[in-house]
Amino acid sequence: MTPASRSNTEWLQSLPRTNGKPGMEGMRQLLAKLGDPQNYLDFVHVAGTNGKGTVSTLTANMLKEAGYKTGLTISPYVLDFRERMQINGEMIPADTLEQVAGQVRAAAAQLDEEPVQFTAVTAAALLWFYQEQCDLAVLETGVGGKNDASNGVDNTLVAAITRIDLDHTEVLGDTLEAIAQEKAGIIKPGCTVVCYPLQDPEAQKAIVAECIRQKAELVQPQPEDLDLPEEPQPLTNPFSYGGYEVELPFLGAHQSYNAAMAVEIALALWRKGYEIPDEAILSGLETARFPARIEVLRKDPLVILDCCHNPAGAKALAGVLRTHTKKKPAAVLGVLADKAAAQILEALAPCFDTIYTVTPPCPRAMEAKELADLARTVAPKAKVTACTDLDQALDQALAHTNGVVVCGSLYLAAQARPELLKRLS
Repeated sequence: MTPASRSNTEWLQSLPRTNGKPGMEGMRQLLAKLGDPQNYLDFVHVAGTNGKGTVSTLTANMLKEAGYKTGLTISPYVLDFRERMQINGEMIPADTLEQVAGQVRAAAAQLDEEPVQFTAVTAAALLWFYQEQCDLAVLETGVGGKNDASNGVDNTLVAAITRIDLDHTEVLGDTLEAIAQEKAGIIKPGCTVVCYPLQDPEAQKAIVAECIRQKAELVQPQPEDLDLPEEPQPLTNPFSYGGYEVELPFLGAHQSYNAAMAVEIALALWRKGYEIPDEAILSGLETARFPARIEVLRKDPLVILDCCHNPAGAKALAGVLRTHTKKKPAAVLGVLADKAAAQILEALAPCFDTIYTVTPPCPRAMEAKELADLARTVAPKAKVTACTDLDQALDQALAHTNGVVVCGSLYLAAQARPELLKRLS
């Protein structure tokens, strides 16, 4: 198939992931060719290392429950490319994606350089949100903030900064302060900033400094205001914050912190004139769905799917497993070679007595044998097996009566989820 004969959607999916340059300038040029649709929309912009997708999804669901037509971008997708742009929780229809991708393709042809995929996808989402006359859009950044293509918008009402951790250090810097400075680049003059409750002091300092520069209000949920249960019931996550009490659909104390951020985003929008009743906040929290984020696919024997791919995500999963499992389940583990595999294993290894390693379906994947060798070093007491493929790993892991956890990579989660649903049905 020649490049010219590809469908518009195929063109969009075939664009390079990166060209080594900041995405902002190209994004501004592309949006200008499209008539600057972003100028007719208001935004909640979400940056951070971990929790961006959860905060974005919860916020968008609250706004939908309040009766607002709400756009949402998330990245990356788990099962379907169209997950990356949604309105009121529904993915963009395939024929609509083909149409807006065609408009972006025609605009991109007028530029000196072809855009990278994230730039083009974000532009397509903004164009679709404008055409559908969305009341508000929730944008999740890709990598970073200041130089991220999603930062080509100006009408940011609320900027949210989730937990900052060391990830994408080759692009963002190798300190929490440097990474936070880049993430805080989404803060616009006069907007409200909602920050993760337990932000590292080094990162917090950079965020506060940017708030001062931009004369932006900073709101940060306080951990003591969250009523976390001392002994939660297995596989439940009761949430109590600021008078809002509900059962969260996501496990883990870190998800309670993310939910508190989403509540504060909704309250900030309410102060800016949006009518968001308490019932919409509660319903939005309770009914949100986000696959592969400590997702319980079966309770007995336990089957959990998680896309944790950095040390902070691994620690969050480990915390859930320590809280909600009495016996150690088996792990099906796959990571990318450019991730902190040793630190991920250090966090997760104590939770498992058996580990099956696999090679995720990604060119940057760490080979199963290499990961198994590393696992034996980090977890010498665990039984470790390098598997030839996912089927072999699941065949063996699902036979364990203590359950199984599939984790370590979003690419692995995307591959495993449909297979697990088929096997468990």
